[in-house]
Amino acid sequence: MKQIAERFPKVWIVWTIVLCAVSYGHVRLPKLVSDGMVLQRNTPVKIWGWATNGETVRVHFVDSTYVAQTGGTGEWNIVLAPRRAGGPYDMQIIGRDTITLHNIVVGDVWLCSGQSNMELSVERVRPIYRAIIEQSTNGSIRQFYVPQRYDFDQPEEDLGSGSWVPANPQTVLKFSAVAYFFGKELYDRYKVPIGLINSSLGGSPAEAWMSEGALKQFPAYYLEAQRFKNTSLIKQIEERDNKRISAWYKLSSENDLGYRNPEHSWKDPALDVSGWSTMTIPGYWADTKLGPVNGVVWFRREFTVPAGIARKPAKLVLGRIVDADSAFINGEFVGTVSYQYPPRRYDIPAGLLQEGKNTIVVRVISNIGRGGFVPDKQYEIATTNDTIDLRGAWHYRLGVKMDPLASQTFIRWKPLGLYNAMIAPLLNYRIKGAIWYQGESNADRPVEYRELFPALIRDWRRHWNEGDFPFLFVQLPNFMESRPQPSESNWALLREAQLKTLSVPNTAMAVTIDIGEWNDIHPLDKEDVGKRLALAAEKLAYGQEDIVYSGPIYDSMKIEGGTVVLSFTHTGSGLVSKGGKELREFAVAGSDRKFVWAKATIEDKHVVVWSTSISHPVAVRYAWADNPEGANLYNKEGLPASPFRTDDWNLK
Repeated sequence: MKQIAERFPKVWIVWTIVLCAVSYGHVRLPKLVSDGMVLQRNTPVKIWGWATNGETVRVHFVDSTYVAQTGGTGEWNIVLAPRRAGGPYDMQIIGRDTITLHNIVVGDVWLCSGQSNMELSVERVRPIYRAIIEQSTNGSIRQFYVPQRYDFDQPEEDLGSGSWVPANPQTVLKFSAVAYFFGKELYDRYKVPIGLINSSLGGSPAEAWMSEGALKQFPAYYLEAQRFKNTSLIKQIEERDNKRISAWYKLSSENDLGYRNPEHSWKDPALDVSGWSTMTIPGYWADTKLGPVNGVVWFRREFTVPAGIARKPAKLVLGRIVDADSAFINGEFVGTVSYQYPPRRYDIPAGLLQEGKNTIVVRVISNIGRGGFVPDKQYEIATTNDTIDLRGAWHYRLGVKMDPLASQTFIRWKPLGLYNAMIAPLLNYRIKGAIWYQGESNADRPVEYRELFPALIRDWRRHWNEGDFPFLFVQLPNFMESRPQPSESNWALLREAQLKTLSVPNTAMAVTIDIGEWNDIHPLDKEDVGKRLALAAEKLAYGQEDIVYSGPIYDSMKIEGGTVVLSFTHTGSGLVSKGGKELREFAVAGSDRKFVWAKATIEDKHVVVWSTSISHPVAVRYAWADNPEGANLYNKEGLPASPFRTDDWNLK
């Protein structure tokens, strides 16, 4: 070798580098253990990573040095001694190379998980929280966004990407809105750094977040998880879905009369629409003579721009549209959204709006169900100081009629996948507790959720190995149209399953039936959700014994003649009817099990319920509906009572 080196010195140098790389490798850290991380205070904290087998690794943090040696898998770990809130600090991890992490703080770390109402970002709610966003700079509130992935084969040891990001008016737009308001409330109260691990995915059911072991309690989900370990099956499903969906959209575009003649596209402001039908916007075209067709429908309207707005930049606000849309102002494209849930807020560039007559065109694609413009939303053009109302009569014409498009198979929602890829890599990281906003995707199986949801909580606690850490969750808000008479409701049953989960130790629930929106599964008021979760945290996680953190919870009933006397826990300073109005959303039934609306009054710490049409009541329900509009039983601290029923009839 010496002779080779003397004859070929450059080759020897290359070999040396290669041999060192093979023999020694580098210290590697999980994505969570990185610059800007928030470490949990007042408890031992694990720091871990990977290096060459048998390598000694030293971790220097503040005034202590910890030593570990890698095992057969190359993993090493050390446990930091408990430390009070503080920072920023640096951390050195020293093996055969050295990594230095900067700007580490010690505070409280919260896992924030669930489906779209947890995932929903501050950007989506920006219109109602502009002032808060402008004042959001706070290096002590940090989010770690967990990339959205699934894995059915095995629990993953690390995340594919991710970093700790402090809040400021730009970065906070990507924070979970619920998590941000929760963290902000805790920081304002305790002045300690708050770390928010955002591991959420829209549309995800609870079973997708559960481990393989926990799913064995639910054989159908366990078998489905085994089925999707087959990567060939996943590929076949995805290819089949993509081919079918692409063909549908290709055919709809090719046959769309509005695009047939490029020189006279229906977005052309000069187009003659005298033969088009008219429809009132907002609304659904199924309610017009066009009927419940799917496909492409074009909408057009002329509007007048005053001199004060002309040529200025503006915002086109089109509420929500089912399902997809493309919008044009004076023939120029200004924005598109490909599915029904996001609000439409499109920028109109300076110079496009002309003084006098202007034209707006919206091409709407409905792939299944009722297409159109969701009622009770904003439809307008807005500048800083002025608005142009776009509600009212629009011209419309069918571009192409299509057969309904069946939904794709959402493989990422299948059991086990999200646990393996989005929870398992977090399990070594010490947390204060968890907040959870989910349930919409299990609402068609509400009774099952009675077992499924507590099983998820137990599963996470078992794998985190931190005991019964605080688990705080959001009860489903009011949603969908209200009904004139008492009726059955899957959303009410799901809320009941959530209510029953309070029997699991160290859990709390934020009731939100007063801050939802009947026409939007993603209500914008995320500040009150965060604040109510923070109240629960103050009680369970921070030991504030004197705090009222929950609204009234039904406890028991007593029948006295023709009345039912209800007792509650969590009454705080007393029961009240919000606004001093007559109590609403109480229903009573006799032995025939037919519920009718009832009268109700507050008497001391009780609610007395009766109906003149039922002389022998046997059961009472409160706010038992998809959208219990007007439910107004609160405690004096301003927290709403949870919906409940005293019966157990009609379980599905």
